[in-house]
Amino acid sequence: MSENLEEYTKKVIEEFEVISNDAERVQRETLKSILEENASAEYLQSLGLNGRTDPESFKACVPLVTHDDLLPYINRIFDGENSPILTGKPITALVLSSGTTKGKSKYVPWSDTFLDSAVQILHTAFAIRDRELPIKNGKCLSIVYLSAQSQTKGGLKLGTVASHVVSNKRYNEAMTAIKSEICTPQEVICAPDFQQVLYCHLLCGLIYRDQIQLLEALFSYSIVQAFRTFEQVWEELCNDIREGVLSSRITVPSVRAAMSKILKPDPELANLIHKICTGLNNWYGVIQELFPNAKYLLAIATGSMEAYLPSLRHYAGELPVVTNDYGASEGWVGTNLHPTVPAEFASYTVFPNCCYYEFIPLSEDPKPVGLTEVNVGEEYEIVMTTRSGLYRYKLGDVVKVTGFYNSTPELKFIRRSGTLLTINIDKNTENDLRLAVVAASKLLAEEKLEVVDYTSHIDLSKEPGHYVIFLEINGEASEEVLSECSTCLDKSFVDPGYLSSRKGNTIGPLELRVVRRGTFQKIFDHFIGMGASATQLKTPRCVPATNTKVMQILNENVLNKYISAAFN
Repeated sequence: MSENLEEYTKKVIEEFEVISNDAERVQRETLKSILEENASAEYLQSLGLNGRTDPESFKACVPLVTHDDLLPYINRIFDGENSPILTGKPITALVLSSGTTKGKSKYVPWSDTFLDSAVQILHTAFAIRDRELPIKNGKCLSIVYLSAQSQTKGGLKLGTVASHVVSNKRYNEAMTAIKSEICTPQEVICAPDFQQVLYCHLLCGLIYRDQIQLLEALFSYSIVQAFRTFEQVWEELCNDIREGVLSSRITVPSVRAAMSKILKPDPELANLIHKICTGLNNWYGVIQELFPNAKYLLAIATGSMEAYLPSLRHYAGELPVVTNDYGASEGWVGTNLHPTVPAEFASYTVFPNCCYYEFIPLSEDPKPVGLTEVNVGEEYEIVMTTRSGLYRYKLGDVVKVTGFYNSTPELKFIRRSGTLLTINIDKNTENDLRLAVVAASKLLAEEKLEVVDYTSHIDLSKEPGHYVIFLEINGEASEEVLSECSTCLDKSFVDPGYLSSRKGNTIGPLELRVVRRGTFQKIFDHFIGMGASATQLKTPRCVPATNTKVMQILNENVLNKYISAAFN
């Protein structure tokens, strides 16, 4: 980077001001560019655009689609067909999605334009944060795991978004200029064993504790998970530092070799960490105490990740929690340009040059509208058109417009689209479930307890069917409180179809099943064992009966069951 950091960040902000001030023009130019680049694609040619690139013709000719609609085309790409199927130039890589939504991963076309957008968004977000939460010449504890890339039978690269982005040399060169140096060696981050990588992340953070100015992860869950693990292994970590010898739990040779270069005997540091840990009250503020020069924590903390905010703040103490960027395996949407706003109230500002966006109103007239045509206060489902071959693609996310930054909207993520829990006429979403758990957690808070994690299940094994909520709690609650929790959960679902079904007894009383500590970690480990990415993995919020292994883990770890009281 030729100019100094201050000049660069000023330039980045000015560039965003230009495109956000004229979002409608930028959107038209973006669509025109996408359609011109991909004019030779079989998919577009079959729809009769005939070279037209204006939004009106595009919307008239091209249908709204889901991933299932495009699957026949993606399968041909997966198998190695080299003709222009969805894009003008052949696709060279596929992204493997997290698989949280439908219980299995999707293959999504990838191109380096995703990387271009990533660099632009991350640079702009950094420039904004640096004005209010500056970081100077420090290191970053980045809780990231890079699952190995593989190849499809057609020879295409196959991996998660993180593996495609973070392993890219151009991305790392661009980010090194603006971000603190990651304290964990690359050989460790790329190792195949998630638990060994996590242990080494914590150890590296402690070794460089005075230099750490930022702790980050893709999802807030990853930071919470790291410090739940820290509670269990801190004495072992202290011993490693005291003796300068890595724990025998680390068996990957490349990891041991990389760690040996930075791990030296340091009894003074080990004693200090031991003193900090033994002096804490229930681990409150452990991050702040261990890393005295840290400025903030950075991770996605909205949507389903909002459930982990209480735990994250407990560990963080007084350190701010900043939610960062909004994107998906399919493409980028925007970033948080208001880093000092509490994470649960954060909105994401849309970058009008990353994709062509449309929004389907959640109303009686579901006609898609353009980026600048949305109304503040209304909810929409996002539709994306990307350079990598997704045209009018329904992302499956529901957002609420909270305002505008210049002429581009700011969005609050609400939930995934579609119904999560339904038996007959009831329709409860992921957000409805989250709000019910939040209500029940207030009862637990009176006993100084927290919900560690949760999921749900529809039990149709007997009539009438009923909802089952699985809760993992960080301690022992009284029978009275847990019984109250089951009733509270039941009454917190306010969907009219659910209420009438409960009153008419066509849906039975809700059942709360409290599971052992560590149950959700076992579910996490199961998904990792199946090849999922630890960086992208999210807890499934509803487990179908067909997912027999996860249901087995849950049911084998049930401590007690509680049935909701009579429904009035």
